[in-house]
Amino acid sequence: MAGIGVFRIFDPKVRRHLISDEGEVVIDEVRQHWVVYSVPMLEVALAAALLLTMATTEIGVQPVLLAIVFVLLAHAFWQFLTHHRDRFVVTNMRVMRIRGVFSQTVATTPIARVLDITLKKPIIGRMLGYGHFVFESAAQDQGFREIKWVSRPDDRDLTIQRVIQRTGLRASASVDVLQGDEDSDDDGTGPIGMDSAQEVTTTAAPVSTTTAPQARPSSSRPATKSIFNSERGNWTDDD
Repeated sequence: MAGIGVFRIFDPKVRRHLISDEGEVVIDEVRQHWVVYSVPMLEVALAAALLLTMATTEIGVQPVLLAIVFVLLAHAFWQFLTHHRDRFVVTNMRVMRIRGVFSQTVATTPIARVLDITLKKPIIGRMLGYGHFVFESAAQDQGFREIKWVSRPDDRDLTIQRVIQRTGLRASASVDVLQGDEDSDDDGTGPIGMDSAQEVTTTAAPVSTTTAPQARPSSSRPATKSIFNSERGNWTDDD
């Protein structure tokens, strides 16, 4: 329990960097794979072995060994904090990378600016379950060029692709609304409640605003009756 408390003290506290009033939420918070802690753990094991040697044997270089133990433990702790505070965060609006122990660096970019993602999985990474992301975007100079030691890389890649896809669809819908196109159809050609046939008819036959000429006065001649007579050449027959 004490170790968990220490972890919380050195946690980068990602939630404080969210735009909560705009509805930003964390989709995925990526911590580095446990393989990055192998070197610090080896240093701790070596320091423990030196301490055990100093306690069980009488040698004349104990101060030197003690200094080596101190250096090993300090370096291991520093490496642990560096990897522990390096987080890659995916939200519904942007991607962030937070890193640093004493001085913190927070790099952000909108999710729509991520153009291409390359997932690299070396042989050892495929066996242990980690990979490296390479981003091709306008955010390359902000620390997003390469994100290493990502655990469950396939799942993380699908998550990022889903967020990018949904963000693109929402952006297209927003553009349609700004342009005044609120068509409920999928064709996107007219207002709500009007299908494509009605839109074509309305476009092809606009309502004329020209006043029709008044009809001539009727003559005293009786009205004619229109019939179809196949034996005559006309379409009317006078009474």
